[in-house]
Amino acid sequence: MKKLVLAAALAAAASTATAGSYSEPVIEAPVIVEETTSSSAGILIPLLLLAVVAAAAAS
Repeated sequence: MKKLVLAAALAAAASTATAGSYSEPVIEAPVIVEETTSSSAGILIPLLLLAVVAAAAAS
């Protein structure tokens, strides 16, 4: 009788230890940083235009 009570107690303790539902782990998305390539044409064209206008004004 003692063995039956002990077995029931152990079974109850083991079932509560594994109780609960499976939840999937939260995985965060990796942060992707895109490097921008700077182009010197963005500043070169206005400077050339300014030089042409200055040369035309000086003559």
